[in-house]
Amino acid sequence: MEIQENIINKVASSGLITLNLEDFYHKGERVLYDIKDNLFHGLMLREKDFREFIKNHDWAQYQDKNVAIICSADAIVPTWAYMLLANRLKPYANEVVFGNLDTLEAVLATKALAKIDPQAYANERVVVKGCGDIDIPVSAYVEITNLLTPVVKSIMFGEPCSTVPVYKRKD
Repeated sequence: MEIQENIINKVASSGLITLNLEDFYHKGERVLYDIKDNLFHGLMLREKDFREFIKNHDWAQYQDKNVAIICSADAIVPTWAYMLLANRLKPYANEVVFGNLDTLEAVLATKALAKIDPQAYANERVVVKGCGDIDIPVSAYVEITNLLTPVVKSIMFGEPCSTVPVYKRKD
């Protein structure tokens, strides 16, 4: 006697929309530029030397990269030095920010999420994917929640087969 069961994929028929924040993220390499390497005796920036460096450095090596500019030394660095770096990097780099790599990730996430049209998810049940190949900053999850809450039926976190409820609109 042969018994045949129909297997039903409840996840596929649930009407859930999975939103993977990685899909919106810039894939370019992340680079930390530490201005400490340009300091005179590790203490201060000398304008003449720095301008010579700016003029002769190979900026093309930053093509399509995402660059965070910092100074890890306790030194005197004038604001214009960071401005000069940003000015030289921007024609090549995808993104240039002042701060560490965490700051860079937060800026990249904010810019990526600004491209999302919340109305595309109006009245939908959305699962924001919780894990993947890229370490998405928590700030991105907060931002996507802020964007979607006014328009969706519900927001969940995780995978469609195992979600944590975040928000459900009261009808």
